[in-house]
Amino acid sequence: MANNISPVLLFASIIAAAQPLVFAAVGEMITEKSGVLNLGVEGMMIIGAIAGFATAVTTGSPLLGVLAAAIAGAALALVFGFLTQVLLANQVATGLALTMFGLGLAALIGQPFSGVKPPPFPKLDLAVISDLPVVGPLLFNHNLMVYFGLVLVALIWAFLTFTRTGLTLRAVGEDHDAAHALGYNVILIRLTAIAVGGAMAGMGGAYLSLVRVPQWTEGMTAGSGWIALAIVVFGTWRTWRVMLGAYLFGGVTILQLNMQIADITPLWLVVLALFLAAVSVTVRSFRSSAPASPWMIGLWFTTLLAGSIAIRHPVSIPTEYLNMAPYIATILVLVAMSADKLRANINAPASLGRVFHRTG
Repeated sequence: MANNISPVLLFASIIAAAQPLVFAAVGEMITEKSGVLNLGVEGMMIIGAIAGFATAVTTGSPLLGVLAAAIAGAALALVFGFLTQVLLANQVATGLALTMFGLGLAALIGQPFSGVKPPPFPKLDLAVISDLPVVGPLLFNHNLMVYFGLVLVALIWAFLTFTRTGLTLRAVGEDHDAAHALGYNVILIRLTAIAVGGAMAGMGGAYLSLVRVPQWTEGMTAGSGWIALAIVVFGTWRTWRVMLGAYLFGGVTILQLNMQIADITPLWLVVLALFLAAVSVTVRSFRSSAPASPWMIGLWFTTLLAGSIAIRHPVSIPTEYLNMAPYIATILVLVAMSADKLRANINAPASLGRVFHRTG
């Protein structure tokens, strides 16, 4: 039942589970900020997963595994970069091919590592602080990759916001012709952004195979790369929003697992969605000092009605349908963002996906 779920442990699980998406989505955001659309995130993640796993098992060092995963992800991304930026291949088709190539290559490399246990990943040991109630398990009981990811996101935000190099990267993504006319090396800047994005996707894959599972299984990324692409759109190409989006999507995954364990009916997910929508509409109404609209009242009424039905008439739904929850959430987000084109285009790089032809 619902009271079997500890909210503290639930949120701690969400933070840990969302970390691969944080790495992959923020990395893809950097790539897209430079004006390049790389759909090969799934392929780079799975290559990072097997490269990190194989290196960790061979050397006995999970940290070396993460480093190898970053290098492997960056190397595969640079293949994409060479094809699209130097040979001017189509970015969409090349990205899709990169995903298929990565999945096949990872399956081939990973055959000898099936069933092998990797060395344990080190945790941050803060003794007394980790034992504090609520705060301890929520914030100070994670592995090093979680804290490294948070620091990395903060550094990327500062880089894009306050540094001249970050401003140049964004300028290339907005108008590559103008940036070229000002003397910037557009291709080099984009190749660098592609490599960084690939390295982060590779680290996301290493987190899956070394920390979250931990083992090597063919196809273990299970669509995480595609979800990361959706999160970038959901986060409107803003660093902190992209990270928040990763936590929300990670939360959907953890929530459906906890629902299966606690035997909570999926109708509660509908109630939660309605409740969040009602809160959002109410907050906007207060900010604009507008009177309560029939829409807002109807939303609250529907929330209460759905909650009452969930309490009185629990409906059991097979586990297979619950497992679809993260992918259904991805589709819904993309549909919602596509419907609101103004919102989707607010921060989208103007040159995203456009081919740059160097002249002069």
